[in-house]
Amino acid sequence: MAKTTKTGKKTVDPVVRDATIHMHKYIHKIQFKRRAPRAIREIRKFAAKAMLTKDIRIDTTLNRYIWSNGIRNLPRRIRVRMSRKRNED
Repeated sequence: MAKTTKTGKKTVDPVVRDATIHMHKYIHKIQFKRRAPRAIREIRKFAAKAMLTKDIRIDTTLNRYIWSNGIRNLPRRIRVRMSRKRNED
């Protein structure tokens, strides 16, 4: 676990995780013309929750994979590698 400071906030360390996102359950009952854009937003939400950060950047290969079957026929599951990097600011 990350060390806590006196204010109670945890310091976030750089880490890399692999995850399988079950897209079918996030896209269920979403109309066809909004599925691929919604999938990108759901991936962002999933990564933000898993990695405890607001700065989410989606790689172009992942974006192309989502859109590979068109706007409405998405892959049911997506295997992603998420990495949290140190903030340079």
